[in-house]
Amino acid sequence: MRTRCRIPCGALLATALLAGLSGCASRVAAPPASLEERVRRLASEDFAGRMTGSEGERRAADYLVQELERLGASPLSGRGFRLTFGFAAGTRDAGSSLLLEPAAGGAPAPRFAAPSQVRALSFSSSGSVEGPLVFAGYGLVVPESLGRSYDSYAGLDVAGKIVLVLRYFPEDLPAKERQLLSRYAGLRTKAMLARERGARALLVAAGPRSPHAGEVVPMTFDAAVSGSGIAAASVSGEVAEALFAGAPVPLAELQAALDAGDPHARGFELPGFALRLETRLEREHREAINVVGVLPASGEPAPRPWVIVGAHYDHLGSGAHGNSLAREEERGALHPGADDNASGVAAVLRIGELLTREPARRRNVLLAFWSGEELGLLGSTAFGESGALEPGQIAGVLNLDMVGRVRANRLALQAVGTSPDWPALLERANAPVGLDLELQEDPYLPTDSASFDRLDVPTLNLFSGAHADYHRPSDTPDRIEYAGLERVAQLGARIAGELAALPTPPTFARAPRRSGPAAGRDSLRAYTGTVPDYVADVEGLALASVASGGPADLAGLRAGDVIVEFAGQQIANIYDYTYALEAARIGEPVRVVYLRGGERREASITPRER
Repeated sequence: MRTRCRIPCGALLATALLAGLSGCASRVAAPPASLEERVRRLASEDFAGRMTGSEGERRAADYLVQELERLGASPLSGRGFRLTFGFAAGTRDAGSSLLLEPAAGGAPAPRFAAPSQVRALSFSSSGSVEGPLVFAGYGLVVPESLGRSYDSYAGLDVAGKIVLVLRYFPEDLPAKERQLLSRYAGLRTKAMLARERGARALLVAAGPRSPHAGEVVPMTFDAAVSGSGIAAASVSGEVAEALFAGAPVPLAELQAALDAGDPHARGFELPGFALRLETRLEREHREAINVVGVLPASGEPAPRPWVIVGAHYDHLGSGAHGNSLAREEERGALHPGADDNASGVAAVLRIGELLTREPARRRNVLLAFWSGEELGLLGSTAFGESGALEPGQIAGVLNLDMVGRVRANRLALQAVGTSPDWPALLERANAPVGLDLELQEDPYLPTDSASFDRLDVPTLNLFSGAHADYHRPSDTPDRIEYAGLERVAQLGARIAGELAALPTPPTFARAPRRSGPAAGRDSLRAYTGTVPDYVADVEGLALASVASGGPADLAGLRAGDVIVEFAGQQIANIYDYTYALEAARIGEPVRVVYLRGGERREASITPRER
């Protein structure tokens, strides 16, 4: 759960180093135009949206190496400025099929093929699997410790068999139960559960009562490119009906019973035939580039002698990989990524400039520019696994992601829960800068700091908030607030400077994770078109914007509104809202209570399918 702690400008005494940085910055600080030049350069057509593994990414990497050399940074010993890593750039179904083999004397075996009838899931293993078929409901298992026992596999023996499950989770249960079940409804989770019970393969069908009824799951790129260790495919409604041809209960009737929570609705072996599933996947492998430079320490090295200050420099190219939020009229346009994350890159370079003015450091500072963040933190993860720096040698990591839209002087400092030493350090560092900081403990973030939290390294992430231009072609340099970006860089330099000077590095703390796995896009079904404001100091969910033409927009909500109730549930923060949204039904109006200028209002939002 996020905790808020406001840190305004105060008359606190900074350390000698911070005072030195402050005085130095006031003497030699580059004008905001230097930041603007860098943002405009990175967001220009020259780099074509900086898609991981692209020619635009390589040109951007060359530019960053030039900037590091200009700062006087050194290459990482034995590695250089450019650290390459391989990654899977995409996955396609190369001809999966499903053959129904009837019992002796039965009709000829029907065969179903990709892409319209059978399609491998992106995390499937490739190969041929044979076996009898078992239906296991929604394929869900929820621990009893969470207060609601649910086990689709109760009484079933699936060892050595092929398991068929329904996509998503039961439709008609009470909202709180749907919220809980949705946390376990991701396709990877269902594949893992089947594999752990000895199944040879998993088939997934969107039942006749489900969203996307009868459709196969799109072969979208799965950033977590590791396989699931089991053959897994989705099948169409036509195939599902064929599989249920000899079942004692029609699929629609059985799904209705499961949706209603009928305790007698159980899984069973589907008689009359065995299956042969062939999953064929082709993965395209490419090479990407992390760029790093070292500002060496001076004097006797301190314990944990490295500090990392980083930002991802990759973006979405022209938005072809499925994570673009471009509107219909924007499809295929260049995504410049000025805030996400040319702003963070420009700020890291500025931090490097400020630190070079104060060379007395007890620790080396690694200025790092990660690629592959948009595909799932690929670059920072690869760095952590490469052995280039051992985690036990890193005193702390400062990450900057989307820091160019500072509003009302507010900045979020995330992952503060990774060390009990952060609040006092941040208070000292912010005293000369005067930003209005909101401290958020949660380190489980979709940005590169999370790669180092997993390695037990204290981390911080600086973030100025979400906005309607996120992942769209409209995220352009003219929308960056450069004076605010300069203040962010000044704060970052003071944090990094203190980390580099502390005799004892911050102590790592493992922040508690929210119960249950995070819901993924394959289990979150409902879309409202709301863009949260992550730095607003309110009780509820403040909106940074609403998507044009989305359900919230059509209901009359707008930027600045604060949602305090959704579908009868009180909303205190983003997590409350996410849980409530997970239980929403597609196409059914939901009562929303929100505040506008302190006035309490109501609206009706009708969620859509994602």
